[in-house]
Amino acid sequence: MTIVREVMTTSCASLTLLDNVYEAAVMMKEHNIGFVPVVDQGLVVGVVTDRDIVIRGVAGKRPNSARIRDVMTEAIIAVGPDTSIEAAAALMSDKQIRRLLVTNNGRLEGIVALGDLAVRTPLVNEAGHALSEISESSYTH
Repeated sequence: MTIVREVMTTSCASLTLLDNVYEAAVMMKEHNIGFVPVVDQGLVVGVVTDRDIVIRGVAGKRPNSARIRDVMTEAIIAVGPDTSIEAAAALMSDKQIRRLLVTNNGRLEGIVALGDLAVRTPLVNEAGHALSEISESSYTH
């Protein structure tokens, strides 16, 4: 059985509650990412996505200097590093998300994305199923 630890990305950019929306956008551009965990005193307290910046930041008429807390998503969906890939894919499908935080006692250990599942040949079916579930619900709203 393959577990999340074997496919997750461990070198993750992260933000703190002291950062602002502009800093988040610059980090996303520099790292070519659209999802950044927010960490406070070593614990994950939320995530900021490019969509959060657009919807809660720009469309919410917040300045670039707005605090990360004002735009971040606080509902954390995470798995442990020893979670099976099948369980991670099922959770992504159920929650309609493309990335999962990997935490251990609230501390960030990595991120697993659908792409991480898709590059592993035995896992293509799980990744494809999760993506199709996510994509279908995106078009039905």
